[in-house]
Amino acid sequence: MKTPKHHIFVCGGFRLKGDAQGVCGKKGSVSLLQYLETELCDRDLEDVVVSSTGCLKQCDKGPILMVYPEGYWYGSVDEDTVDEILDALESGEAASEYLLTSNP
Repeated sequence: MKTPKHHIFVCGGFRLKGDAQGVCGKKGSVSLLQYLETELCDRDLEDVVVSSTGCLKQCDKGPILMVYPEGYWYGSVDEDTVDEILDALESGEAASEYLLTSNP
């Protein structure tokens, strides 16, 4: 397996007991996974992997998306935001308008 250049994590809102909690799941974070996979294929971004996570504890800012190894945390993500995040990723930049972190 070739090591991916980027790993995108999408908060699934799952907590210790396994139930979806918080905002991310209720605001469609699970459907963002499929959208991301489709966009990555359409853009031929084969060096990017997408995974769902448990709760990232930023519920008031959800859905949350993280990009590693850059360490970018994005909030209030929807399909339009995903497009802008992927555009920025392809350019080697952060989509600063949506960043929750201050160290791009």
